[in-house]
Parts: sequence; structure tokens; C-alpha cells
Amino acid sequence: MNSMRHLMSPMDFTVQELEDLFDVANDIEHNMDKYSHACDGKILATCFYEPSTRTRLSFETAMLRLGGKTLGFADASNSSAAKGESVADTIRVISCFADICAMRHPKEGAPMVAASKSLIPVINAGDGGHQHPTQTLTDLLTIRSLHGSLGNFTIGLCGDLKFGRTVHSLINALTRYEGINFIFISPKELRVPDYITEMLDAKGISYREVIKLEDVISDLDFLYMTRVQKERFFNEEDYIRLKDFYILDKKKLDMAKETMQVLHPLPRVNEISVEVDDDPRAAYFKQVQYGLYVRMALILTLLDMTDAHINEGLLRKF
Repeated sequence: MNSMRHLMSPMDFTVQELEDLFDVANDIEHNMDKYSHACDGKILATCFYEPSTRTRLSFETAMLRLGGKTLGFADASNSSAAKGESVADTIRVISCFADICAMRHPKEGAPMVAASKSLIPVINAGDGGHQHPTQTLTDLLTIRSLHGSLGNFTIGLCGDLKFGRTVHSLINALTRYEGINFIFISPKELRVPDYITEMLDAKGISYREVIKLEDVISDLDFLYMTRVQKERFFNEEDYIRLKDFYILDKKKLDMAKETMQVLHPLPRVNEISVEVDDDPRAAYFKQVQYGLYVRMALILTLLDMTDAHINEGLLRKF
């Protein structure tokens, strides 16, 4: 990629660009040492205007594993935002210090505003309830790595399908691949929004909507769990009725294929019983590891530091 690129949405990259990105991520997985000086002298700024643990640490670890350094803030109250500085001005300043920026912001579209004023690549690390593209890239890489390709499988998405941004983003991203069957497992109150089902209908993509996980778990190649959130319910009664409806335990897992893989964007509360953690089908901590590889690959790609160096078989600093 010759001109400067940003990542605001998983759809910013073509299917082929994603394949190239995932190839780099898989090479990193198997040859981590080869990349340990790839970003010598480079700096990643993490601008997190709202709290985050996993995403921020994953980005920082990714840059450190590439030999680069990190700077930034993890709370807007510790930044000039507390003095009223705009996102546009902040990124202009950050552009003087760093080579690439990962930004999380509670307002939808804030990272896009930053990208429009930035002199360095900007990665959207989550903007409100809108997008969380590197989680989607993590999910896609995990599926591709475990399944061998991004196509021809049945995925069940379970829990809060109405408000879950990771779910909406993943469904959108998967519609670009062949042979995907979606099964949506949720209470009526938290079913997938109409705009998603209308989009699937328009594209002729197969999906089913069910309430009980037990009814479909044996059909699944992947089960993507999310939590049912108390704050989304209008009354306590409905929440109490449904809160334990989607607890994946050993008994339910016994009904699934031996090859099924369980994914979860984390954090989990109680929707996956800890007894499932030791099952070989539990892939949610592997997912975290793939998140590191994909962020390393993304940093290299946006800094335009992949092709020539990987073809040499050894990355050296510029």
C-alpha cells in the first residue's frame, strides 16, 4: 500500500487485502522472532478516551513485539481533552510525535475525524457502539486459522444480538464470503436488528432465528457467544427469566460436534461456564492470541513495511 491508509471499518480493506493481512498474521504466529526488529525506531500512540484493558494492551504488546515503542493515554481525564482540546487538534499534535495511532473514543465517528486531519495512519480501536474493526479482524483471523478458510461453515451467534457491536460487525464482514450459514440465537427482546436481516435477505444469504441454543448447537461449526446484559431489559422479570438461558456448560457442549469451536469477544460474565475452558473446542483465549498477531500485521501493513521485507525472508529496520 503506497498511499497512507487508515482502518475505520473492517470493510475498508478488500477481501484480497484481508487475505494478505491474515497471511502476514499467520507468518507472525509461526515466526515471531523474524519480526522482532521490524518496527525499530517506530512509535505507536494509543489515544484511549475511554477505559480499555484488552484492546489497549494488545496494541501496545503488538508494537513492543515488533521492536517499536508506545506512548499515549488510557483515560481522557489524563489528556488535554480534559482542557477541551478537540480530537482534530490532538491528532495533529500526536502526528508530530508518533508514526501510527490507535484511537478509542466514546463518540461514533471520532476516529474518522482524527483520520481526516492526521499525518499518520489512524486505527479505530472502538468508537462508541459503532465499530470495533480490530475485534472483527481478530474474529476473521481466528475463524480462518481454525477452519482453514473464510467460507463454507455454519456460525451461531448467541446472546445479545440487538446491541452487540462485535456481532453486527462480524455479520457484515462475513457476508463477503461464500457458503456462510448464520443462525441467530437470542431472546425476542434482543434479536438481531431488522437492518441486518434485510441486508442478508437482499444478498440471498441463509439465516435462521431461534430462541434455544440446544435446538441448533449440533448444527454449528462455530458458536460466537455474547452476554445478555441486564441494563438492556425494560423490567427485572424478563431479565431474570432469560439471564441463565444462554449459559454454555459441559452438558450443552456435549450436544455439539467434536470439531465445533467456541468464540467470545470477551469479557465474559457467566455465559460460558469455566468448566468449558479446558475443552479443546474452547477457542476464546486463542482468539486473544490471534488478536495480537492481527494487530502486529495491521501495524506493519499501515506503515507499509511488509512486502519487500517479508519477501527477503527477514525483516530489518529501515
